[in-house]
Amino acid sequence: MGNLVIVRHGESQWNQQNRFTGWTDIDLTDNGQQQARRAGRALAEAGIRFDLAFTSVLKRVIRSQWLIVDEMDCMYIPVISHWRLNERHYGALTGRSRADVIAEFGEDQVWEWRRGYASRPPLMDRQDARAPARESRYRDIAPDVLPLGESLEDTVARVQVFWQEAIEPVLRQDKNVLICTHGNSQRALVRLLEPRMSDADVARFDVPNGVPLVYRLDRDLRILDRRSLPIAEATSSSIL
Repeated sequence: MGNLVIVRHGESQWNQQNRFTGWTDIDLTDNGQQQARRAGRALAEAGIRFDLAFTSVLKRVIRSQWLIVDEMDCMYIPVISHWRLNERHYGALTGRSRADVIAEFGEDQVWEWRRGYASRPPLMDRQDARAPARESRYRDIAPDVLPLGESLEDTVARVQVFWQEAIEPVLRQDKNVLICTHGNSQRALVRLLEPRMSDADVARFDVPNGVPLVYRLDRDLRILDRRSLPIAEATSSSIL
């Protein structure tokens, strides 16, 4: 079988500000662009090539994917973008700084929202202008399918649908696949690939910005090998 590589986007502007981002369409910082380029160079140096790429529909991931394949000189590969690979929706916490949320709810509760597998944040109001059903990019999706706040468990269930319908069939065709995504949707993918991992271990799985996680799979999609490519100055966003 081919390789499956999962890469979290480079640092975003709200990562830098330590704000809950979720489905808000925030772009990369200059540092984030460099992180994505370093990921592309590391993949090229490792001799990994891709037949197809998947992304979310948020620009920090889409731009990271562009920069990665640009560095690899393979911008010609097909790309499929889908909302089910979006970041976990942080509900009413969206846009708020971690410090402000801790001041209101306390550190223990915020830690549970960030690292509890089944814990949902307060939901976003349906009438909020930022609610997904009010965005044109989601206009063809039934409003009751779109989240107003998610736990990591919810995110896994949402990603699993796309994994089974779109990603798994491609992997079974011996394709080399790049998935450029977000911290919690990467955790969801790891859970699907490694179902024996505990809820707590999944929730705490380290997801640095711009560090390729490389899986080698057999024909039954069982893991033969998993490794992270070495990247200088790799950092994780503390908001996750």
